[in-house]
Amino acid sequence: MNPASQSGREERELLRDSVRGFLAQHWPPTRAVADHANADALGAIWRGLAGQGLTALGSDAELGGMAEVLVVMEELGRAACPAPLADAVLANLALGTAATGSARNFIAALHAGKAMPVWSFGAADGDPNAGVIAVHGAAANGTLRFADAGSAATHVLVLLPEGDALALVACAAPACTALPARAMGMAGQAELQFADAQAVSLPLARIAGHDLHRLRRLCLMARAHGAARRAFEMAVEYAKERHQFGKPIGSFQAVQHKLVNCLIGLEGVRLTVQNALALYDRRSGDWRYFASAAVAFGGPALRGVSLETHHAFGAIGYAEEHEAPRHFRRVHLDTLTMGGVHRAREELAAHFFDEGRDLPRHDLGEAGNALRDEVATWLATHWSGERKAAFDAREFHDREFDPDFARDIGKTGWIGLMWPRKHGGQARTPIEQIAFMEEMERAEAPRIGASVQATALMLFGTPTQQAKYLPEILAGEAMHGMGYSEPDAGSDLASLKTSAVREGDGWVINGQKIWTTTWWGRYMFLAARTNRAASPPHAGISMFIVPMESPGIQVKPAATMYDGSFSNIFYDNVRVPADALIGEVDGGWKVLTSALATERGLVGGGIVLKVAHAFGQLCRLIRGSERAGRPLHEDALVRDRVAQFAADIEVGRQLMMHCADLAGSGATPPEMGAISKVFSGELMERFGEGALEILGQAATLSQGAPGAIQSGRFEQNLRHSLMWVISIGTNEIQRSLIAQRGLGLPR
Repeated sequence: MNPASQSGREERELLRDSVRGFLAQHWPPTRAVADHANADALGAIWRGLAGQGLTALGSDAELGGMAEVLVVMEELGRAACPAPLADAVLANLALGTAATGSARNFIAALHAGKAMPVWSFGAADGDPNAGVIAVHGAAANGTLRFADAGSAATHVLVLLPEGDALALVACAAPACTALPARAMGMAGQAELQFADAQAVSLPLARIAGHDLHRLRRLCLMARAHGAARRAFEMAVEYAKERHQFGKPIGSFQAVQHKLVNCLIGLEGVRLTVQNALALYDRRSGDWRYFASAAVAFGGPALRGVSLETHHAFGAIGYAEEHEAPRHFRRVHLDTLTMGGVHRAREELAAHFFDEGRDLPRHDLGEAGNALRDEVATWLATHWSGERKAAFDAREFHDREFDPDFARDIGKTGWIGLMWPRKHGGQARTPIEQIAFMEEMERAEAPRIGASVQATALMLFGTPTQQAKYLPEILAGEAMHGMGYSEPDAGSDLASLKTSAVREGDGWVINGQKIWTTTWWGRYMFLAARTNRAASPPHAGISMFIVPMESPGIQVKPAATMYDGSFSNIFYDNVRVPADALIGEVDGGWKVLTSALATERGLVGGGIVLKVAHAFGQLCRLIRGSERAGRPLHEDALVRDRVAQFAADIEVGRQLMMHCADLAGSGATPPEMGAISKVFSGELMERFGEGALEILGQAATLSQGAPGAIQSGRFEQNLRHSLMWVISIGTNEIQRSLIAQRGLGLPR
């Protein structure tokens, strides 16, 4: 992380603390609901926000950009404060500090807290029930519905039908009538009716009308996120304190996993909204796509969190004196506005089908972008044409590894991208690792390396072990399997029975490992019990590197349902030297978990990159396909489904980038890596099912079958997706880890 970025985050945290403290004092929870419909209270909080300089946000970069607006909107959501700050920000963006005449006077009043605007987008709103205000000359007539804090509004800013001009309409009686409009069972909204109200035309100086629309939706999504997050945090604390059947309800797995699902959804919304607004601040041309993705994911996700929050609270949560009901309402009001998820999904569908574009690529910074280009160029030379075609023609079980390719890429040093230089690595950043992974996936290159085993060797190996094994891995000359699972020890690895007994100058290993995928590798990274009396049981495990040509090893391969292979491996008096032990005797649990934790942060990234690549192939296939003589991409259900996947993929990519950012700053917390892995693994399953639904029965034909679509790629991806949900720690186990490590719920 660069110092400027860190400084900005610290400043935003100070802003968050300041706004939270101000709202706690001036908009306390005890008055929040009653004051929603109190024009005097709304006016007072508005003047207070202006006194904090917040109504000037958006007018000058020195005062803060959309990243700062995000912070304030989230805090308004947490406090259940309906002050229309998003509308003030849009006014500042639309009119700016260079405004003259009436616009300048209005902006000055806005910054002083004397003007409180709301917006009317009319026919462009996205919701046909929002109302239209028609402006002819200096008179405005019509209706604005669903106006938050409408009873206290002083002006309406009307986006005129041309989309390049505004009208400033005064909310003054008798030309304006504010009718209370109870929504979601709560007072506070108003319907504003205008009859020959005073209107002044203003130029739209700095921003297009459709961009104002997107920004308003993002701001409201941020407020809804703040509300949902506040209710969720209260539910988590309640789950720790509320006892049933003699135990905290937060110790029940069903409750834990529901709350973890909420956390995953909240993190997805937080990261996607934050990214879209940050891209707007940087003037990235792709910010609009990312804004649509954030809204398309955020609406259903936040409403789902609100429902589960109330499930956790039970009856106490629907008592009106509790905070939860007001947050439930706010989430629904803000996520359904301006066309909600339907408009956002149609924007995404238009991106892929009407404009014929692909997933936008992330800006990985100067070093990351340069490496991405370098890897792409290398792969175009070394993994293309006849060589790749011959590999692709193999059966899937024969496409797990290509030794010649591994040795070729070993010459680049990229297998050790993130390794320290003292071990022959390039000491690159996690973001650069993502750049490499992305290009490898785009080129459909075979797997390489042995990242978990290499990490274990670098953390716990002796200098002699490191000198022996690491150069082989780095050069692409040796693959290592992972010998963990046993008939009675899958996720519960502490129950393993394979034993290693010290005899003379070595160890003797006996036992069985199952479901071993890289059974064909040169070595096995094997977990074995060295102390049967250890308490707890995992304290008696040690880790070994076992050469697979050792006498006494019997391998029985089996086909997997995804056309790959794994193996049952029997170890019968297998002798290995003393230096086959990695780390300390009985210290294998630390070796294993440390290596897995280091690597797991990017596992979810690897999965979502696979989904993103397959998604691109699906979109291109849809663009060239017809159904019943009609282009497939015109099918409304297809467009909606593709847009949903696009939004989900963006969440997966943001989780990947967040894990990389955390790793670059030190280490990725285990719960964050688990969130990424859980979300991306289950997305891979959903995408596999969705692709078959879109393409129909022909997509179920496997490689080699007549008429198989892309050699059965989509159906094979679905079958393969099951492995990613189960391997490297099943998602159920990962959810328990997130609940206990990330949320602090009791075991």
